[in-house]
Amino acid sequence: MVDNQTATTASRSPDTTTVSSARRLRPGVRLARWLALATLLALWELAARVGIIDPYFYSYPSEIARELVRLFSGGRVWLHLAATVQAAVFGLVFGFAAGSVLGWLAARFRSVGEFVEPVMTLLNSVPRIVIAPLIILWFGIGLSSKIAVSFFLVFVVIFFSVYTGIRQVNRDLVDRVRMLGGRERDVLWHVYVPSVAAWVFSSLRLTVGFAFTGAIVGEYMASSRGLGYLLNFAQNSQNAALMMSAVVTIMVVIMLIFSVLQRIENRAMVWRDER
Repeated sequence: MVDNQTATTASRSPDTTTVSSARRLRPGVRLARWLALATLLALWELAARVGIIDPYFYSYPSEIARELVRLFSGGRVWLHLAATVQAAVFGLVFGFAAGSVLGWLAARFRSVGEFVEPVMTLLNSVPRIVIAPLIILWFGIGLSSKIAVSFFLVFVVIFFSVYTGIRQVNRDLVDRVRMLGGRERDVLWHVYVPSVAAWVFSSLRLTVGFAFTGAIVGEYMASSRGLGYLLNFAQNSQNAALMMSAVVTIMVVIMLIFSVLQRIENRAMVWRDER
């Protein structure tokens, strides 16, 4: 017994040390990333100042920072930001819900899967952004068209995540749970949900990006507000600083959402082996 405990402790010690070392390295990695970003911005600023790159097309980091301050301090950007976030979030939620339900039905019922899978494969093969003009034609230039574009981009990805996650479940594991007296509810929560969660969380960051892409593309093509409209206005007015400010705002918003999703994933996937 003692030997077994000693062996178990010894076998776990390297993993614990590795995890602790990884945690100690994280501040250093973050510092390196910030230094790399600062170096890139400094080189960009220098290249624009000495004429290596044309500031008319690329602007300066310092000018972009001043434009961001003007946008947020003057309140100009909040209406556009709220419109884009609203369209992207609604498209993400609706697309996630519809894709999950359809993926579940297609994986659990063979007749549904035989009908739906070819259709979804066909939709997945089409460049989804080219659907945006049709959606805007069908739904108009209001909020509903931006939600519809975001929905379509998210829906296909989530469908295949759920569909594949369920199809990849080991049938022997399901049979063993049922043989031990597990009900359908037990199979659902202890077998299917963990399997599907791994697939869904792996694609969730992608779908967040797709949701914002759909909203911004819709706003860029036909809208009177939103970050996509702001990008279009900046391009038409040949204002590189404003255009880059809109891009930076989009990146920051998406990164904030990513950080929230990471926290949710860490809590939901606590059972996962982190080694």
